[in-house]
Formats: sequence, structure tokens, C-alpha cells
Amino acid sequence: MLLNLNKPLVFFDLETTGVNVGMDHIVEICLYKVNPDQSTETLVQRLRPVDKNGETMHIPEVTTAIHGISDADVADKPTFGEMASTIAEFIGDADLAGYNSNKFDVPLLVEEFLRQGYPFSLNGRRLIDVQNIFHKMEQRTLKAAYRFYCGKNLDNAHSADADTMATYEVLMAQLDRYEGVEYTAPDGKVSKPIVNDMEKLSRFTTSSQWADLVGHIGYDNKGHEVFNFGKYKGKTLEDVFAKEPSYYDWMMKAEFPLSTKACITKVWERRKADKLNALKEHFNSR
Repeated sequence: MLLNLNKPLVFFDLETTGVNVGMDHIVEICLYKVNPDQSTETLVQRLRPVDKNGETMHIPEVTTAIHGISDADVADKPTFGEMASTIAEFIGDADLAGYNSNKFDVPLLVEEFLRQGYPFSLNGRRLIDVQNIFHKMEQRTLKAAYRFYCGKNLDNAHSADADTMATYEVLMAQLDRYEGVEYTAPDGKVSKPIVNDMEKLSRFTTSSQWADLVGHIGYDNKGHEVFNFGKYKGKTLEDVFAKEPSYYDWMMKAEFPLSTKACITKVWERRKADKLNALKEHFNSR
């Protein structure tokens, strides 16, 4: 089967210093681009993680034990900032696909670009999370998914290139396996969502309930941004900021991902603009 593409699709995987999107950094990235003409390109790069002061960060031993990448392995490698333009140019306007990518890899990739002030946008990109297809249809892990769908053992799990290629093979096998298979959503709606169409796969695997990239901010049934954590969970941002403006300041100073801070700032600025417009209307009506 060939992927039905009207624009490139980039499969990617990250190995990192940890799992905190707001604090951790990429130490290896693999990008596998499939073009509409079915030609492919690959970019694999290890990266030296640095903090906001440009100082090299230590890769925790517990993390090294998982992916096998140590401080010594990246000591002479470029930083993400030095590779940002190369990575962005390789991706271009492509859609993005990965395994658990919507919850971790995409937010962290965007976070790294934001740290550099680099204009990398998700606008117009379709995000396909192969894990969500797997979990919704079978509910397993990548290693089990590879064995289940492809009949192979993933011997080099937690190696960015091995995981990326496994993800690509799993999606291809999923398209074959679930062609015409019905899926019953939690609301009882029945559909046949696994089709060779990137727009439909993106809708099936991407959560529409998040306002930011990591799920700290969601939407209520009226489309208003609401907190998904803490003492104000379920409350709209606008109501909280109106009653406790300092909560916005606290969030901006705390170690939340930059994508979350961008989301709450958008609401904060919108609220200020609404107040200003209301004030203008008041004076104009006098």
C-alpha cells in the first residue's frame, strides 16, 4: 500500500533528557519524510542539550539507561538552536506523525523551537498519532504494536531511528488491517475511521479538547478555555483571571511549557482587548 498524500508526511521520534516538556531537551531526533511521489528522505541528528544560559545540561543516568545516550555521546554535537533552521527546513510544510507524538514529541519539538524564538508553526499541519490508532483499536505499546501488526520484534527500542521506522511500518500495517473496520466512539457513534487519508487520520488521532499542546488547558462545551489542573480545574481562564489576576503572573513565572504560556497569554490579551472595547463603546454611547 502507498500512503495517499497531497503533501509530505514526516514521521519522527525524539530521545530526550526526560519527560517534562517545560524543562527537558532533545538529545536525538530522527525525521523520516514520505513525499507525495512516495520518495523518502531521512534526517537523524544527536543534539547537545543546553539550558537557557547556554550551559550544557547533564543527561540523567536513569534516562541514559533507557535510550543509551550519555553526556559523552553528545559532547561534540550541535545544540538544537544550531540545528533549528536545518530541522525546520527538512520538515517544511509537512504533516507530522509519530507514536505518542501528540502528547509528547510534538509539544517538545515546538517547545524547542519556541526557546530559540524560531517561527515554527503547527497551523495547517495535520498531526497523526499512531499510538492513538493503536490504543483505540487494540490498546498496546509500540513494541507490542510492532510485533502485533508487523510480526517483528523491535530489538532497538528507544533508539530514535528504530522507533521512527517501526512507527512508519505500524501505520502502514494499520491501514491494511483496519480498512473497512468499524470503530465505536465513547458517544456511541460508529464509523470506519482508518482510511488512507491524512486529514481523517489526523482527526481520529488528535484530541480536539486541548487548547494548548500538552493538555494543561482545555475547552468547555461552549468553546471557552478552561484549566485542566489544580485548584481551578474546570474553571474558565477568563473567570479566573478576572477574580485572581495574579494567577496569570504565577503561571508565566512557573515552569509551564512555552506553548501553554502562549495559550494563556492569548486569553489574557483577548480579555484586555474586550475590556478596552467595552470601555470605548461606553464612552461612544454617551
